[in-house]
Amino acid sequence: MKNTFLLVFLLLSSLSFGQNPSFKIKYSEQLAVFVFLENLSDYYPDNVFKTEFQKSKYNVEKYKSLISKFDQLSISYSFRFEDFPYGSKKTMQTKDILKKNLIETDNLNDFKLRSAGMIPNKTLSDLGECISEFTPIYNELIYNSNKEKFEKQLDEIIKYSDEHHIEDYFKTGLVFYNSSWDNSIPFEAAFYPLPNSKGFTASAFCNNFVSAIQTDLKSHKDLFSVMMHETYHIVYDEQSLEVKTAIDTYFKENKSKCSNYAYQLMNEVLATVLGNGYVYEKLDNKVDEGEWYNNKYINLMARKIYPLTQEYIEQKKPIDKNFIDQYIELYETNFPDWINEMNNIMTYRYVITENEKDFNVINKMFRYRSRTEYEDQITESSIEKMKQTPLTKMVIISKDNKEKIKLLKGKFKELKNWKGNPDKEFADKIFLDDKSQLIIINQKKTDLEVLIKLIEL
Repeated sequence: MKNTFLLVFLLLSSLSFGQNPSFKIKYSEQLAVFVFLENLSDYYPDNVFKTEFQKSKYNVEKYKSLISKFDQLSISYSFRFEDFPYGSKKTMQTKDILKKNLIETDNLNDFKLRSAGMIPNKTLSDLGECISEFTPIYNELIYNSNKEKFEKQLDEIIKYSDEHHIEDYFKTGLVFYNSSWDNSIPFEAAFYPLPNSKGFTASAFCNNFVSAIQTDLKSHKDLFSVMMHETYHIVYDEQSLEVKTAIDTYFKENKSKCSNYAYQLMNEVLATVLGNGYVYEKLDNKVDEGEWYNNKYINLMARKIYPLTQEYIEQKKPIDKNFIDQYIELYETNFPDWINEMNNIMTYRYVITENEKDFNVINKMFRYRSRTEYEDQITESSIEKMKQTPLTKMVIISKDNKEKIKLLKGKFKELKNWKGNPDKEFADKIFLDDKSQLIIINQKKTDLEVLIKLIEL
């Protein structure tokens, strides 16, 4: 009996792992309603969903109270995979898993059953109530008037995906990234209509891609190149611990002063190279001559690394030490000043300040952010935590200046000969041995934004 069970298990396993990865494309009403509710929030800027709701008969106290209730639900919890190198694997978000469950279930009872234990039951019940109440409202205000065009659009997207074998690009990514995927788990893409829009949205998590599409979408190659860009982030995230540790070691052992910031940039660069470069070229039979990414650092580096990446893809070679070394060399040779440019290095930041308003100033000045950590106490413990990360380290001192500067000098050996006068305002930048920048701002009366702007003068 035991041997029979083992044989069946092995047979099922071989079938599961031997098959090709599959792409499923669908409309998810439950997800669409969830996104609709998000867009009705006071915290969201004006948008087409909010406009349609506000001029409708449903803009009354009963439904406004439900929107407020939805806003206040605590559904976002997270945890890190602590055994992976810092920043190499995405922090798990309960909100992503809830959205995944909305996509993959057909009714709210199944959604709640699958999501039980992830967030408190009362919160889960309230979330289900909000989605249930707003489903007919969403359908009346948004979906029904766009249904015919959207469903035609969805059929065309499915046809395009089948004709161009989009799952093959997923397999290409698995080989290049040296990543792993259980092919019995389908990759599911959920679309919903975005009326009166000139563009589309895109995000990916777990085994899902989500996109709001305009009902008159014309360019499927644009949509699918962006879809694969987002998907490649997941493929990168699913590299094994051994692969991630090896890549982390290659960067840390490289002697270039640019290796750390090249590493911080790499995830977005490679997704851009493969999605907006390689996939787009395959779908259109020519390279996209426009911007691949609306960020100069990612766009320029992606174009520099494209020939090398093409070579690896064509030879079916995974990322290795040689690739990483050449990537760093291209960064240092072509863009050596980037490690001093605030718009670049503040994309990856760890900020410690005892004035919480400073966080708003930082976010306003440096809107593009890939990875951020914030602490509101300057202590030995908070500085030690900051030291353990490869991020740009900013400490803003606005009280007890002499004591806090002394504390900093004691924690960073690179400050041994640094002369920071606690009685005078300054903004200094020091390059650390871990190849990250340490920014120390001593503030008295001058606005923080003014002091930060002094750093690159």
